[in-house]
Amino acid sequence: MKLSTRGRYGLKAMFQLAVHYGEGPVPLKNIADEQNLSENYLEQLVSALRKEGLLNSVRGAQGGYMLAKPPEEITVGSILRILEGNLAPADCVIDEAYECEQEESCVTRLVWVRIRDCINEVIDSITLKDMLDERVKMINNKNKA
Repeated sequence: MKLSTRGRYGLKAMFQLAVHYGEGPVPLKNIADEQNLSENYLEQLVSALRKEGLLNSVRGAQGGYMLAKPPEEITVGSILRILEGNLAPADCVIDEAYECEQEESCVTRLVWVRIRDCINEVIDSITLKDMLDERVKMINNKNKA
């Protein structure tokens, strides 16, 4: 399974906003420049994230976007689900209402369930704060070298 650019770019944008958390609104152009992303494409992504309550926006000359919650309250899972939808590897493990003629004898369903559960466990256990902490570690390790 591979994430689309929506999920990858959206996570980068949210991380960049976490870097500037508490500093006020960040212009989309700055986010795009700092993460080397398309500003036009980011507009679509931040719109979805704002609609779902993860971002706030401020209009005007000093406007931009900012996290609606502290970085420790926003998980990678919440971001990816907004931008990608459900991350299950097969339709039969996304929706309980999904009907499959071979469900009673399908040995691969067990694999799909375990993959889905592992993906959800990982993405729901990592917050933007965890990513910020990892960035600090990387910078400190680089400075020691």
